[in-house]
Amino acid sequence: MSAMHTDTIEPITLTEADMSWREDALCAQAGPEFFFPAPGSSTREAKLLCGACEGRLACLEYALRNDERFGVWGGLSEKERLRLRRDQGQG
Repeated sequence: MSAMHTDTIEPITLTEADMSWREDALCAQAGPEFFFPAPGSSTREAKLLCGACEGRLACLEYALRNDERFGVWGGLSEKERLRLRRDQGQG
């Protein structure tokens, strides 16, 4: 009898301390439309801002752990995050 094994990132409940990256995040200085553009619109500017943000990796980890399906998180679009999850065997 073989055990079934799945590698998934489980959603987690984060405490305020875990979310501290948001306090200094550069996205807080831009409107949500910047990171959640209309379908087919460019995400270039949002990704550039993310690239300069110290909280980028924490933001990306948050998006992956919580299965954020829309917008730019941690410098990656929803398609890029899906590809990353698939490449890591998690999607």
